[in-house]
Amino acid sequence: MTKLSVNINKVGNPSNARGGNNPDVIQVALDAEKFGAEGITVHPRPDERHIRYDDVMQLKDAVTTEFNIEGYPDKRYMEIIRLVKPAQATLVPDPPEVLTSNTGWDTISHQEMLKDIIAELHEYDTRTSIFINPVAKYFEPAKLTGTDRVELYTEPYASNYRTNKQNCCETLCGSGRNCTELGLGLNAGHDLDLNNLRFLKEHIPYWMKFPLACPDL
Repeated sequence: MTKLSVNINKVGNPSNARGGNNPDVIQVALDAEKFGAEGITVHPRPDERHIRYDDVMQLKDAVTTEFNIEGYPDKRYMEIIRLVKPAQATLVPDPPEVLTSNTGWDTISHQEMLKDIIAELHEYDTRTSIFINPVAKYFEPAKLTGTDRVELYTEPYASNYRTNKQNCCETLCGSGRNCTELGLGLNAGHDLDLNNLRFLKEHIPYWMKFPLACPDL
C-alpha cells in the first residue's frame, strides 16, 4: 500500500514573507491529515525560508501520521532528528548554498559518509531514506549504506509529464524494480502533484511513499 505524504514546505513561504502566522503551517498539516494524508513532510533549511525550526518542533507534537523530515545531514539537521525522532529522515544532498534539491546523492563517492550518518539515525529509531537519481549504478552502493529506503528524484518525470510521460515513467519503473530486488523500500519525490501523480502510481507498482508537493498558497 503506497502512502501519501504531503510536503508542506511552501506553506511557510507566505508566513515568512508577511510575518505572523498566516497561513498557519500547523493547521495546514492537521487539515492534510484530516483529508486523508498518511504523512507530513518538511524540509527545514538553515535559512528557514520555508519551514522554520519552531514549526518543526510544534509539528513534532501535532502530527499523528508519519512525520518525514528531509534535509542535508549537517550538525543542525542531525540535532533536529535527535530531538524530534520522526518516523523517517530523508537525506538530501543540498548544502545551504543550493536553492533547491536538484539531484540525488552520488552513493559511490559518499557511501562511507552516508553509512556513518545512517547508523546514527538508526540509533534514534528513525527510518532512513536517501535521495538518489534513477541511475542503475547508484542502487547497490545505496544498499550498502544501510539505508531502509531510497527516494527517486522525479523532477525529470514531472517536467516531461505532458510531452513524454511514458518514457520517463519507464525509466522510473526500471529503477523501482532494481531497488526492490535489492530489498530497498521505494519512495518518490520532487514536483509531484495532483496532475502527475496518478499516472505514476498506476504504472509503477513498487512505491511505498510519495512526498507530494503542497500547492503554493
